Amino acid sequence: MTVRLLDRVTIDRIAAGEVVERPASAVKELVENALDAGARRIEIALEDGGRRLIRVIDDGEGMNAADLELAVERHATSKLPDGDLSAIATLGFRGEALPSIGSVAHLSIDTRAAGAEHGVSIRVDAGDKRPVQASSWPRGARIEVRDLFAVTPARLKFLKSPRAEAQAVADILRRIALAHCDVSFVLTGDHLTTLSYRATEPGREGFAERVAQVLGREFIDNAFPVEAEREGVRIVGFAGLPTWHRATATMQYAFVNGRPVRDRLLAGAIRGAYVDFLPAGRHAAIVLFVECDPREVDVNVHPAKAEVRFRDAGLVRGLVVGALKNAIAAQGHRAATGAEAALASFQMRGAAHAWSGARAANWDWRDSPAAPGFGEAGQATFDIGEVAPSADARATVAPASETDTQAPLGAARAQVHETYIVAQTRDGVVFIDQHAAHERLVYEKLKRQRDEHGVARQGLLAPEVVDLDEASAARVAASAPELESLGLVVEPFGPGAVLVRETPALLGRTDVRRLVADIADTLAEDASLQGIERRLDHVLATLACHHSVRAGRRLTPDEMNALLREMEATPGSGQCNHGRPTWVELKLADIEKLFGRR
Repeated sequence: MTVRLLDRVTIDRIAAGEVVERPASAVKELVENALDAGARRIEIALEDGGRRLIRVIDDGEGMNAADLELAVERHATSKLPDGDLSAIATLGFRGEALPSIGSVAHLSIDTRAAGAEHGVSIRVDAGDKRPVQASSWPRGARIEVRDLFAVTPARLKFLKSPRAEAQAVADILRRIALAHCDVSFVLTGDHLTTLSYRATEPGREGFAERVAQVLGREFIDNAFPVEAEREGVRIVGFAGLPTWHRATATMQYAFVNGRPVRDRLLAGAIRGAYVDFLPAGRHAAIVLFVECDPREVDVNVHPAKAEVRFRDAGLVRGLVVGALKNAIAAQGHRAATGAEAALASFQMRGAAHAWSGARAANWDWRDSPAAPGFGEAGQATFDIGEVAPSADARATVAPASETDTQAPLGAARAQVHETYIVAQTRDGVVFIDQHAAHERLVYEKLKRQRDEHGVARQGLLAPEVVDLDEASAARVAASAPELESLGLVVEPFGPGAVLVRETPALLGRTDVRRLVADIADTLAEDASLQGIERRLDHVLATLACHHSVRAGRRLTPDEMNALLREMEATPGSGQCNHGRPTWVELKLADIEKLFGRR
């Protein structure tokens, strides 16, 4: 087969396939060019999801005729003044976006440099470059891309629906807007809701305001700041509370030196930091910025610049994991605000149990508890003693301590259904799941014991034989050294059985057979886990579950208050070992809404 050189247009179209995969790719390249040009307001308009039209208007510094003519040539750029590819500090740098787009669409550019007498324009039609002409454009630049991929039908048929393509553009703009708080963005078009992000002031407050604009006020209300620095690498951002999790990772936004990325290293670090707090299959919500010397990161790994490679990946991963874990621990007992969901549930149930019109029509006022003489003449009287809570902490019996009432989780007032604690705060009511809360407290105690001096053990008066299936018994026996470090001493005892000699002292009297069976199941489920520490944490969680206060156990007011105070002092107590919230609060204002007082 004869070797031949490809023509320029074909070469440009191949390059376009690397850089411009869909309308969102083109928008990303054009907006990044506008940002590098110093724009402070950028407007994007779409038609047919970007297939028919993409228009980007900015108020940047613009270009003169000579620059404009070169801008649509391959490998021409203003982003590398000294040609140093190891220290890239701009967003767009490859010099291929405009010629690549122009090779697969109809591209027109109107621009005017600051101080120029008039603007200039150029057109590129499917790779055919036209001469530069004078233009009346007043400032900055306007770039229009029409009929994207019209000359490459193979690429066009793989695009998704106009709505899906428009949403992909919106997602790209959200990421860019998060990284540039001092720039205003507007996105309009069919198949999407108009997005408008006004510029904010520099600093943490301005950044928080931009995050609220993009991700919603609910995210900020359920997030906490993250900041750390080590050896020239700095991370800043906002991370969502572990109890405010999502079904997918779509609300994880990562940036490296202001560049939006989808990096596996950072995604893995986020997952590792939250692994002890999230339910299986759930994902954290986070906005995280990594800042470092441009020479310490390679941003040219992927043509679309969506991936990066760090010179010291271990340093970056360790910094992200450590900073997030410390920030989560600093939140103490804090959990996601659940008032909205609780109110909605109450309101739905209230509507479901509303009296029907037929019942209202047949209602006799004399049957009302408010009727005169109700409770007399054989009528049953309402006795609070008949519906007393499991642990009696009513105001008439045990007045709430002022100190406890002022505490974050308040003073315990009752236990209902032998499962939930009701506490009174200064301005609301808190409901606590006693088993979930105590499970977390025991888990954290076991972890501290293991890290400090090993989990204390207690010997059984008579070693206990636990029968299992052969595979489970083999897994438990193989993990004997790891289990011993957690206070559980086991040894093989023939086929399908293990002998238990010691158990963790913190567990006290426990059902050894059930405990070992649960640990065997945990070891089977976590066989794919990497790292001994992670496996041990899962076993510790199983141990903690066995010692926790069970649903159905009656608690005294002192026990309930002691549990609340310990929750306030224990990091991560806002969620149990499985990621579920341990408490929810209703403010007085929320309760007043339920009764129509507000």
